[in-house]
Amino acid sequence: MRITVTSILVSDQDAALKFYTETLGFVKKTEIPLGEHKWLTVVSPENPDGVELVLEPDAHPAAKPWKEALAGDGIPYTFFAVDDVRAEYERLRGLGVRFTQEPTEMGPVTTAVFDDTCGNLIQITQMN
Repeated sequence: MRITVTSILVSDQDAALKFYTETLGFVKKTEIPLGEHKWLTVVSPENPDGVELVLEPDAHPAAKPWKEALAGDGIPYTFFAVDDVRAEYERLRGLGVRFTQEPTEMGPVTTAVFDDTCGNLIQITQMN
């Protein structure tokens, strides 16, 4: 068994696609219209056949309060691995990304947390 698709709840699929591709550097893999929304996935350019991230609409009534509670408590929705947290932090800050946690060493990892502009906090992690 392996993970092939995972998702993140977003407030606006088009805005999320722009942020996740143009700012974070992911690549769009799938876009299939499904009425009001679409099946929309991105992948890492380093592994285009790897795990897909679905930019899932947060239209379910429970989604927005749950996201707001996580963000309000400073809890990241998901985590992305990077080779160098400090370099990625500087690159993303240069693109206007708002961080809620600067790079912080936590034993075997260094982490930072940013706002994805779609209602989520995302943690980037580097193994030390």
